[in-house]
Amino acid sequence: MALTFQVEAVCGNARAGRLVTPHGVLLTPAFMPVGTQAAVKALTPEQVWETGARLVLANAFHCMLRPGAELIERAGGLHAFMRWPGALLTDSGGFQVFSLAELRTVTPDGVWFKAPRDGSRHFMSPERSMAVQNALGADIAMVLDECVKLPASPEQIRAAVDRTTCWAERCLASHQNPAQALFGIVQGGTDPAERERSARALVALNFPGYAVGGLSVGESRTAMIETLQVTAPLLPFHKPRYLMGVGTPADLQAASAAGIDMFDCVHPTRMARHGTVWAEGERIHITNARFREDAQPLDVTCDCTTCARYDRRYLHHLARCGEYLSHTLLSIHNIRTLVRTAERLRREILAGTFQQLCYDRRQ
Repeated sequence: MALTFQVEAVCGNARAGRLVTPHGVLLTPAFMPVGTQAAVKALTPEQVWETGARLVLANAFHCMLRPGAELIERAGGLHAFMRWPGALLTDSGGFQVFSLAELRTVTPDGVWFKAPRDGSRHFMSPERSMAVQNALGADIAMVLDECVKLPASPEQIRAAVDRTTCWAERCLASHQNPAQALFGIVQGGTDPAERERSARALVALNFPGYAVGGLSVGESRTAMIETLQVTAPLLPFHKPRYLMGVGTPADLQAASAAGIDMFDCVHPTRMARHGTVWAEGERIHITNARFREDAQPLDVTCDCTTCARYDRRYLHHLARCGEYLSHTLLSIHNIRTLVRTAERLRREILAGTFQQLCYDRRQ
């Protein structure tokens, strides 16, 4: 079997689990950094590993465009190509196609789109997505889905759910890599009835894991959390649940409380490239003048390499000068912050104190 998952403890709806993949064990709740083009921006695989991350997301859409899935397959697959020793998940490209609204045409068969780099035309069908992801060889692959920007009309949401279900069936039928687990993606906007309709259709297909997609695409944070609270209980208890594209410390806690196990987001590295970090429970901009002579580490509670070796005044200098090293050091800290957040949530669930943690944060 490509993947096994065990729920080790629950506290309210929050779960602590153990996900076993061909390339290692992931203890959940877990945050996975995003390596869109087979690299987490500004970091080596060794630096990512040192943050405690054990699962990285790469994007099949971008890897298909450059350097090409066939080249990566000849190199021994994505793990060998990027020298990553842990588990990998490939996103099908549904969200990227969504983000290219002016460059794509959605049809029942798939999506025609223009590559943003050179304008070349490509067609992504469920079958093509599976062929690409099979070749890349990640531990977890995702079905091709249709994500709609919110707010959307009921007709748009309903059509996206129908297409996502149809494409999921076609992905399942064409998936050919027995060492790779294929996850379904629940759509439905913020409409509880459509979320339920999508979840029931996908659960009937018996995927080894399920993702909640189509959130953090224009809706309020309250609507996102309410949608998670409706959707997560519809998914099989003994299979992993993955919330796509959401990643702040507060969001990890809220999603865990709803019963989500896995998270990914570009937020920590994107923030770092703009000189922003999470430190001691708040967001700070290291380029602010008040940090010019601050000899403290970024966060005295953090055990990352950046906080152990460098102080705020040096990081302030690097960021103000535009040195690429600031991207690296701040990314290490931000990713470690989210990994530590997930580790703490896991400890609280195992100890039976997760609900008290949530209560304390609301005070």
